[in-house]
Amino acid sequence: MPFRWNPELRPEDITPEELFRQRRRFMKSAALVGVGAVLGMESLEAAETSAPLGEVRSGVVTLNEKQTPFADASGYCNFYELGTGKEDPSRQADRLVTKPWSVLIDGEVGRPGRISLEELIKPHPLEERVYRMRCVEAWSMVIPWVGFSLGALLQRFEPGPKAQYVSFETILDPERLPGQKRDILEWPYREGLRLDEAMHPLTMLAVGMYGRVLPNQNGAPLRLVVPWKYGFKSIKSIVRITLTEQQPVTSWNAHAPGEYGFYANVNPAVSHPRWDQSRERRIGEFLRRETLPFNGYGEQVAGLYTGMDLTRFF
Repeated sequence: MPFRWNPELRPEDITPEELFRQRRRFMKSAALVGVGAVLGMESLEAAETSAPLGEVRSGVVTLNEKQTPFADASGYCNFYELGTGKEDPSRQADRLVTKPWSVLIDGEVGRPGRISLEELIKPHPLEERVYRMRCVEAWSMVIPWVGFSLGALLQRFEPGPKAQYVSFETILDPERLPGQKRDILEWPYREGLRLDEAMHPLTMLAVGMYGRVLPNQNGAPLRLVVPWKYGFKSIKSIVRITLTEQQPVTSWNAHAPGEYGFYANVNPAVSHPRWDQSRERRIGEFLRRETLPFNGYGEQVAGLYTGMDLTRFF
């Protein structure tokens, strides 16, 4: 509906901003009831007050760094299925339908099959892990994710002897997702890891953040989090996980191989053709800071790449 100015409108007739936001939060919370029940959330209020999602334990890595405010982390996103602007995903988040949801796990596994979100989550104790997240456009955040180990999930499906890589695929729903009606990338979005990267203790599947159910714009109901790689590797809204013998095709690497490598490890010595990667701006801060190799997780993951030329395998 187009906006029409009413000259008789008084200031007291205008809905206060906070009341408007409360209504929006209620509507979003109502859409999350199904997933919230799976995660042990006791009430709608819990989704908006950072109450724990059931039993959540401390994870593998917890940083003492200042966390990015929830409003920034949920309002400034890359999720091209919901639009290319940083604010588009949060504005169009209600277009993503997350219930019912299932994930197909297939390929080089002994027990392939499709599993519902409820069945996928149930055996895995939820952990909160505070990770640095670094975007290829040279901005970064510190986010407390809630989820569980990807490696633990893959073990349930018994990776076979030929499995060398893990491929991920996101939802394909162009009727609802406006970005998939545009020729931005070849849809659905695909990503991939080497199997040893996928099995690493830092690699997780997130179902929440800030103690809340994962917002649609951040990749609900299930996303990958690989904190030593640039953010585009952490694929959102996963519907398929396939173990393969060959390196899988990934969306940004296929679209622009000279700009987006398959590995995409955070490396301040290798600049993107259009962005300097040696420094970054933490969202909420004015000054830039030095980018850390492997996003600061070198002690844990550098051994995965011993002997590799990281300027070639970028």
